[in-house]
Amino acid sequence: MEGDGREALLKAVETAENGRNEESLKTKLWRENKKMWVVAGPAIFTRFSTFGINVISQAFVGHIGSTELAAYALVFTLLTRFANGLLLGAASGLETLCGQAYGAGQYHMLGIYLQRSWIVLIVLSTALVPVYVFATPILIGLGQDEIIAEEAGKIALWFIPVVYSFIVSFSCQMYLQAQSKNMIITYLAVFSLSIHIFLSWLLVVKFHYGIPGAMVSTILAYWIPNIGQLIFVTWGGCPETWKGFSTLAFKDLWPVIKLSLSSGAMLCLELWYNAILILLTGNLKNARVEVDALSICLNINGWEMMISIGFLSAAGVRVANELGKGDSRAAKFAVVNIVMVSLAIGVVLFTFFLLFRGRLAYIFTNENDVAREVAHLSPLLAFSILLNSVQPVLSGVAVGAGWQSIVVYVNLGCYYLIGIPFGVLLGYVIKLQVQGVWIGMLLGTLIQTIALMVITKRTDWDNQVSMARKRINRWFVEDQHEHEHEHEHEHEPTHQSA
Repeated sequence: MEGDGREALLKAVETAENGRNEESLKTKLWRENKKMWVVAGPAIFTRFSTFGINVISQAFVGHIGSTELAAYALVFTLLTRFANGLLLGAASGLETLCGQAYGAGQYHMLGIYLQRSWIVLIVLSTALVPVYVFATPILIGLGQDEIIAEEAGKIALWFIPVVYSFIVSFSCQMYLQAQSKNMIITYLAVFSLSIHIFLSWLLVVKFHYGIPGAMVSTILAYWIPNIGQLIFVTWGGCPETWKGFSTLAFKDLWPVIKLSLSSGAMLCLELWYNAILILLTGNLKNARVEVDALSICLNINGWEMMISIGFLSAAGVRVANELGKGDSRAAKFAVVNIVMVSLAIGVVLFTFFLLFRGRLAYIFTNENDVAREVAHLSPLLAFSILLNSVQPVLSGVAVGAGWQSIVVYVNLGCYYLIGIPFGVLLGYVIKLQVQGVWIGMLLGTLIQTIALMVITKRTDWDNQVSMARKRINRWFVEDQHEHEHEHEHEHEPTHQSA
């Protein structure tokens, strides 16, 4: 009887402990998801709105003419996605620095890092201008159709102000996300998107201004949120982290440049990889239909990528914040949680796009042959979406931890030594056309995703904490405003009562 009573007591204790463990896991998940969605929710919504600017522009351009649509697709997918990747990647170096400094409580450093990022991004943007000025000869040299390349050259000049808009847009987003203050960006993005829809209709449909009308609306849609963000940051929206313009922004620039360039290379290699799909397709038979269909597929894929990039931002911020605080277990838990949530959304979207196939093509085009080609490519689009639900999140982990340079080598190997050669082999040699190119490149993405999963799983997070601490301490500079305030107090006369 005593033995039975003991067993019952042990079982009761074990059940109670399991209940407590389960409750603590639920509590951890709840807290982590709240922190994650504070960053991911606005980031996804903002990315949707920003990407929506291009989709709206493309939809209006597509109804001007098929040559204009193919030209716009070339400029946006080939040139602007390259610029976008380079500048967004360079700005993601700011996400590493701001996230870790904020986690460590070094709030005034965020404003200094933001100004350093502006300097780097202005130089990079200016270096990209000749690519847009000489877009026509560059595209012809890459084997694109001459008529499409001529039209693309005219459209490319309109994109120069868009490239400069990325300086403020990306850097302010990284700066505000690190503090979980990015709701303001969402409001501005929605306002801008609403204006863009109205202006595009007014200038393209009502007044028939064609490409100039569509591009004027696009430029305004990019710059309106930037003005709002600058006002918010510099006029009291971030009192802890923005202490005004400082000459310290020009100090220790080289480490920031190195991190920005490795971050830029990492993300640029990923976005350029998709752009190469368009480049390779431009050399196939029936190039106009293939480019139009593929650009529509990549646009839809781009919408889903906005969700993934939102989770990339969340992963970067959560990992950087926890490493800055010195909590390796919380950083690891954040990684697992974000990957699982993003994958679940990816599975739902994978199923949706397999079911609807080519019906969504008619949003972008009136031509049946283009819509049929989109339907044919839909299974590959669905698999791309599934892979995109995991891979960018793991890239976000790299951004948060600050090991972008490792991912550069992974991307080079998987994308450019495996994906593209296999794509060329299947598309050109085995004659599978655009499907072959895409299958080969999906193989590269799959191998890259597996490689990042292995790296993340084998990461020593305690070591990452010590590396983050070293980085924070190495680049720390004293808050001039606090120092001046203390100095004033030291020299204040002491008044003794009579």
